[in-house]
Amino acid sequence: ALSRVKKSRLNLLEINSGNFGLPSLNNWFQRLKAEIKSGCGFAHVNNFPVDNYSIEDLEILYWGFCSHIGEAVSQNSDTGFIHYVTDGKKRPNQGTRGVGQPGRTPLHVDLSDLTSLLCIRQAPDNPPSRVARSGYNFNVILDKQPEYIETLTEGFEWDRMGEHADHETATSGYKVPIFSISEGQLSCLYNRNWMESANRRLEKPMSQAEVSILDLIDELAHDHAFEFEFKPGHIQFCNNYTVMHGRAAHKLVEKENQKRMLMRIWLDSDRFRSFSDEAIVRFGIGYHGQLGFKAKDVLEGNHLKMRRRRADGAIAL
Repeated sequence: ALSRVKKSRLNLLEINSGNFGLPSLNNWFQRLKAEIKSGCGFAHVNNFPVDNYSIEDLEILYWGFCSHIGEAVSQNSDTGFIHYVTDGKKRPNQGTRGVGQPGRTPLHVDLSDLTSLLCIRQAPDNPPSRVARSGYNFNVILDKQPEYIETLTEGFEWDRMGEHADHETATSGYKVPIFSISEGQLSCLYNRNWMESANRRLEKPMSQAEVSILDLIDELAHDHAFEFEFKPGHIQFCNNYTVMHGRAAHKLVEKENQKRMLMRIWLDSDRFRSFSDEAIVRFGIGYHGQLGFKAKDVLEGNHLKMRRRRADGAIAL
């Protein structure tokens, strides 16, 4: 597949599941997608080929592979589709977001339907990755602290971390529910840093009750997380509505060729699940500035047009 697309001189954004055909894996991809969509929401893939390939070829391989899972969306103000999770030279422009630093990454979700991470090089001290089921947190809170549910379903504003367009607000402008239910499906959106950043920007400090609620979510998620090794050639996929992901801290590495380096692709998938308000629950946190565009949008120049929005500021679908 790599040879075919290189021979055709396709650029990265032109590569898709049609021209990057992997026919012997078709059934396997269907099982993988089903597990991510309606199974445990998480998949761990081993033995992806990372040795003896250039970075450019690895981008094509990873992009082509992921095109069979979903459709990639842009992740930053440069309309970048593949992010390097590293504190090294490949670290992308991403506003005030902190990705790739050695410190612990708390459990959180990203701004797309699915998150995919490919390990190219792990830090020498091999920090474990972590995932946690957000539905577990909801069930415990519903049982033990039901008075918290109203705040959690109302949600919080999210900061846009300096990557919004000039005509857009610096925060979402509307509250995004942490937990929402539609047609029997529970969706969770949780990134404490982005919510707290919005409150600081708006000069509206969280109440002690709100802080206690978020503390409880963090405690539940970390106490019941699944921890696993993430080595070169491993890929993880997470359903961002049902699974939070993070990792332990690792020591700072000075040498560039020893620094931890992952590739990350955000993916959307049509008819992925039901949403109480798709404009806010699905698109409310990741569609601003140059984030959230698909390859065809960029190829056709649609990413340069102003997005239509509803009166409340959410994307007009």
